[in-house]
Amino acid sequence: MSVAAMSPVRIGLALGGGFARGIAQAGVLKVIERARIPIHCVTGVSAGAIVAAAYASGAAPDEIARAGLSMRFRDIGCWKLGRLGLVGSQRMNGFLQRLLRTCRFEEMRIPLGVVATDLATGMPVDFSGPGPVFDPIRASCSYPGLFQPVGVHGRLLVDGAISQEIPAALARRLGATHVVSVYLPAPDERDRPTNVFHVVNRCFQILLSRAEGSWRAESDLVIAPDVGAVEWDGFSHGARLVEAGEAAASSALPEIQKWLRRPRLVPRLADAA
Repeated sequence: MSVAAMSPVRIGLALGGGFARGIAQAGVLKVIERARIPIHCVTGVSAGAIVAAAYASGAAPDEIARAGLSMRFRDIGCWKLGRLGLVGSQRMNGFLQRLLRTCRFEEMRIPLGVVATDLATGMPVDFSGPGPVFDPIRASCSYPGLFQPVGVHGRLLVDGAISQEIPAALARRLGATHVVSVYLPAPDERDRPTNVFHVVNRCFQILLSRAEGSWRAESDLVIAPDVGAVEWDGFSHGARLVEAGEAAASSALPEIQKWLRRPRLVPRLADAA
């Protein structure tokens, strides 16, 4: 016999990429913390992987925001011409060491998931532990053609957003019943490109837009801060990005609070009489 059983609401945050625009995610986290919204797990790709790991490790949103406001490209990358990329990401280890409260998945305050992309198969590679977090995060941030790929467990890995723009599905696998995806819209690039990076970046935007339906189908709510006017390297706009994240999260907050007030009923088999 089937009866309705109470099941707790477990909210997962899925954070997308956007390089400097990822600073807006600290603003989203500030609103969630102020409202005392319990977060069951957090997942991220690219810049979102850094923010997700920092938050899961116990870093406060204000600390994450300060790190983002002070961050510059030289903190995470070093120009290092090679056959597979122009920039090495080894410097990111030092940045992560300063920001994160722990460097291992199994020691995180809440479950953490990071997604990278296998360069050979084109498939997403999920990391959620146990094990160290630095290499998976570096791999997830390795934008093809710019950053050199990162080798992890015998696989050559690049930016997680290439295969999974927002890791909403991974948040489900980590136990979330409701997934809030944070999407950072790219600038409107209708003008003619002026360099090769603009060409490559625009091509990736086109490809990702074609696959947008897959992560949206796994999301219960999408928060999209107004960051489209900020370029990928717009670190000088950090304060504006944080404010955009706060504004978007504040607008979404009433819906999230409804989930916590509303009982969630799931069917189960009753014990035999």
